[in-house]
Amino acid sequence: MTLGVRGAAFDGAGRVCLVRHTYVAGWHLPGGGVEIGESAAEAMLREFREEAEIAVPPEALQLRGLYRNLAGSRRDHVALYVVHGVTRLREKLPDREIAACAFFPLDALPEGTTRGTAARLHEIRGGLEAAAHW
Repeated sequence: MTLGVRGAAFDGAGRVCLVRHTYVAGWHLPGGGVEIGESAAEAMLREFREEAEIAVPPEALQLRGLYRNLAGSRRDHVALYVVHGVTRLREKLPDREIAACAFFPLDALPEGTTRGTAARLHEIRGGLEAAAHW
C-alpha cells in the first residue's frame, strides 16, 4: 500500500488554499507522499509548509477521511486533513515543484480545479460523508 496526504486549509475568510504544480495540470489541495518514518499527520504538516508556506499546530489538524486513489496505483490511498483559520508564514514563491499557490472562495474555485479536489471540497462544504474513492 502507498499513502499520501492532502489538506484543505481554510483561512479566516473561509477561503481554501490550492496549489498548481509544475509537473501536473490543475489546481490541487496541498499534499504529497508520506515518507519513511513519518506519520500521515507529520507529512501533512510538512507539505503545508513546503507547498504553501503555512504553519499549522499539530492539534489543529482534523482527519476528514481516508480515500482509495483510483488515479494512482490499485494500492494507493490518500488521507485528507482539514484545518481552519490558517495564515501564511510568507508569500509562497514559485519553485521547481509549485507554480502557484493561492486562496479561493469555495463558490469561486479556479478553472482547472481537479475533479477530486472539487469533490472533496463539496463534501466538506456540505457536511457530507466522505466518499470511498478520491
